[in-house]
Amino acid sequence: MHHNTRDEQHEQQGRHEHHEHHGDDGRQADHTGHAGHSAHAGHTAHAPGKTGWSMAARATLHCLTGCAIGEILGMVIGTALGWGNAETMVLAIILAFTFGYTLTLRSILKAGVDFRTAFRVALAADTLSIAVMELIDNGVIALWPGAMDAQLADALFWGALALSLAVAFAVTTPVNKWMIGRGKGHAVAHRYHH
Repeated sequence: MHHNTRDEQHEQQGRHEHHEHHGDDGRQADHTGHAGHSAHAGHTAHAPGKTGWSMAARATLHCLTGCAIGEILGMVIGTALGWGNAETMVLAIILAFTFGYTLTLRSILKAGVDFRTAFRVALAADTLSIAVMELIDNGVIALWPGAMDAQLADALFWGALALSLAVAFAVTTPVNKWMIGRGKGHAVAHRYHH
């Protein structure tokens, strides 16, 4: 038969009270693992899913610039040559992808990356973003009454184009935020911008 000394009883009671003090739900609270959590507190900005809207907006604006150049050039060329709507739209989409990829490719090549690697990075960074932007952009123009038949001198041509690009930007920014937050899309190209 073992009898606890007064000091041993006091120590056990103190430990019990300590757990009751920290364990609000009645379970024993184990705080030994919290030291590691505080060390990682500063990394939340880089963690997947923590991408800021400003970074996503900058990525989308970069993409929008290339798309807008391609779209406008395609529409101008197609309209000036008297092409039909379908041909003009196809040309505009091809040029939008071309200019979108070119802008990203140029910035990655500046970082000293070889062309083949830079091209793969540009494809990974921009394909979904440009595709979404083009789908929304051309969808708005196709659905806008009279926009497909507007000429370069018409205010409707430029108004529909400006609004379609603005809507495409608004829709594509959350897509880019989601992609970057998962280390995809412009996050791939961002590694080469330092």
